[in-house]
Amino acid sequence: MFIRQFEYLDALSREKHFRRAADACNVSQPTLSAALAQMEEELGVLLIERDPRFQGFTPEGEIVLGRVRRIMVELELMRAEMAEARDGLGGKLRLGVVPTALPMAVRVTAPFCAAFPNVTLEVLSLTSDEILEKLMDFELDAGMTYLDNEPLNNVLSKPVYAETYCLLTRADGLFGERSEITWAEAAELRLCLLTPDMQNRRIIDGIFRSVGKAPKPVMETNSIFNLCTHAALPGVNSIAPMQLLELFGPPQGVKALPLVEPEARRMIGLVIADRQPPPPLARKLLQTTPALREDS
Repeated sequence: MFIRQFEYLDALSREKHFRRAADACNVSQPTLSAALAQMEEELGVLLIERDPRFQGFTPEGEIVLGRVRRIMVELELMRAEMAEARDGLGGKLRLGVVPTALPMAVRVTAPFCAAFPNVTLEVLSLTSDEILEKLMDFELDAGMTYLDNEPLNNVLSKPVYAETYCLLTRADGLFGERSEITWAEAAELRLCLLTPDMQNRRIIDGIFRSVGKAPKPVMETNSIFNLCTHAALPGVNSIAPMQLLELFGPPQGVKALPLVEPEARRMIGLVIADRQPPPPLARKLLQTTPALREDS
């Protein structure tokens, strides 16, 4: 077997189509298909279900694919370490960020970009579950996610800031003269919240349960921008992280009321897969991320 066969198998797992996998590897489809058939012959097992198109991987193929991905990561790690020794740090850093933390990702990316200008960044909006899954599958180098709300396994982490919460409501509405609002009061309002697949929503629901409430949202969205802008609608209120407003402020005609009783906080941090040695890009990102500020 040779390295190109591993690359072909990995590309096929991503593209799920022989021609697209061949295009991704810059080879003809017959070349890719012949190389994978030779790999099956050498291993003595069927790796790919064909009919005649790609139908998926056999159980043996899934085992081989897992090993191949680890080999590919080790190869990339070796190449990155040699390139760093020769030319300084380069390549592409893939960072997944939970949507509510996207405006704050600059706290992590800015110092890294200043230190390593030859590295390009790919920043993706992903749920916390997607971040962990892609870290384990070698599809991300690092993530920004919640550290203290749901279990995190097999990762190294560094706190970045504490997320706090506010009610976004019309300034000319019922609570326009208020300076804060309780969670129990907010539960009785017509709310726009993030969708249940997002950890921020699970956090919000948990806080409401802690005060014996179960809100019934009139609107759900997976967009933080929709979450904020819909608070400008008459009779609609949104619950959002206060930190979203640091860069953009509330929409016109909307005010942000801190949510109290309880004053809830959840920690957002940087995570990388706990592998030894850690890949150079992930290791440097962890090192350049500033320590948590006391006022964060």
